Amino acid sequence: MTIEIDDAGTGDLVGDAFIGLFRKETNHLIFKKVPLEMFNEENWKRKRVYEIVVDLVKEGLAELEFQKDKDTILICRGNIFDQVRTYFNEEGIKYNAAIIEGKLQEAIEGRYISHLRNDLGIMTRSLTTKSGAKRYFVLFNWVSRDFIKREKYVKSGFKRWKTIWRQKAIEKYNNYNNSFSKQNSKK
Repeated sequence: MTIEIDDAGTGDLVGDAFIGLFRKETNHLIFKKVPLEMFNEENWKRKRVYEIVVDLVKEGLAELEFQKDKDTILICRGNIFDQVRTYFNEEGIKYNAAIIEGKLQEAIEGRYISHLRNDLGIMTRSLTTKSGAKRYFVLFNWVSRDFIKREKYVKSGFKRWKTIWRQKAIEKYNNYNNSFSKQNSKK
């Protein structure tokens, strides 16, 4: 029997992140939420998020009735699972690092996008389940448009947020508000 493990949102700029576990043979799918506050500066520096991910994977495996001697795990190669792999090695749990595709990958990315749309109100059509630079800038632009109200949704522990992107978001916010003010003053 095979269990796949993947994540979504752990490297994205805003919102909660999610861990997904999927038992292929029974089609049993489980989502676990990694709260946004795990990505704040203090928790990120203390690597607390990695500890939480281990706990969430343990919970999910218990829910899927994981059997060490019968099940094989395919786990995403992302660094969010570094401590999970260490835990597996310590416990003698068989696993293979893998690129997760198909049902779990689509479902976990869909769960993350649903969170962004329904919980944060990000409604742009440009927001898709495909992770990467394009999605980063969709989220960055969303934060920048209303920086004062939306910064609280940013994973503020990321080094590049503090050293580069936060200032760029403030500048973009100011430019947007200045051009908006000029347009309204012409009316």
